[in-house]
Amino acid sequence: MRFSPICVVLFAFLALGPAPASADSDLLVIDTAGGPRNFRVEVAVTPAQRQQGLMYRESLAADAGMLFLYGEDRQVRMWMKNTLIPLDMIFIRRDGTVESVAERTIPLSSAIVASKGDVAAVLEVNGGTAARLGIRPGDRVRHAAFGNSG
Repeated sequence: MRFSPICVVLFAFLALGPAPASADSDLLVIDTAGGPRNFRVEVAVTPAQRQQGLMYRESLAADAGMLFLYGEDRQVRMWMKNTLIPLDMIFIRRDGTVESVAERTIPLSSAIVASKGDVAAVLEVNGGTAARLGIRPGDRVRHAAFGNSG
């Protein structure tokens, strides 16, 4: 049996599974009372990317993070199972406003960490970063996903 080249390419694409979170990093800026704070973020958009998140990573650069995009406003519930490093979770509304911050989440915990209200995104950064940089509810997040990266 012969397969057309299109079938072969399609099969190879499907066999690879979902693409990993963006290997390239995007610039994300949080405007705080102390000034702008820059991060290089990987973006997780698909369910598979969001499920993988930062699991199994042993370190994260001080100016790095992962931005989880949900495409709609909703309460977001996350956990730290299989996540080896403490993280701050910054919950963000669709307009780019920080809704709440869960600081220093516990590695390897299956306890639920949830937004306080409906959000469209979550930014995960190293544990302690929000306190160190003064990131608080009401701060403005600038990134292409919020239509305000300029």
